[in-house]
Amino acid sequence: MPLPRSSRGFTLIELILVLVITAALAVFALPKVVDTTLWRLRSFGDELQARHQAMLRLALQQRRPIIATITGGGVSWAYGGGASLGSLPCPATESPCIAEGGSRTVTFNSANSGAVSTSTAADMTVTVAYGGYSQAYRIAADTGLIYPSP
Repeated sequence: MPLPRSSRGFTLIELILVLVITAALAVFALPKVVDTTLWRLRSFGDELQARHQAMLRLALQQRRPIIATITGGGVSWAYGGGASLGSLPCPATESPCIAEGGSRTVTFNSANSGAVSTSTAADMTVTVAYGGYSQAYRIAADTGLIYPSP
């Protein structure tokens, strides 16, 4: 005895329609529901900390001053003589991402003394912020170490 038509399952057309609707939701609705701004800015802050510590070590290992220049659009590092070591720009969709205005500097191994100097002559705050996200970092003037502020 053949099964009644209602218990045979879905038709191919019904399955294709479900796939098309699911794909449309994934392409158009999901990015609006899942805001990735937080993750991009957090990643920028983590990368800032890592590169900052690496440049501090590099300056001491090579016994050369390295200058970090912090602007609203990101951070760049260069030797005291001007040769660039790299930069870390803000994420393209969240630029500018550093709240403090103007250009500030941190010099690692200042005057080949092993000391750190900041353009503010005190601990420097760098706030990564955009939209509703904000995370402050403190660069210690005496050691050059960078810490996230609570």
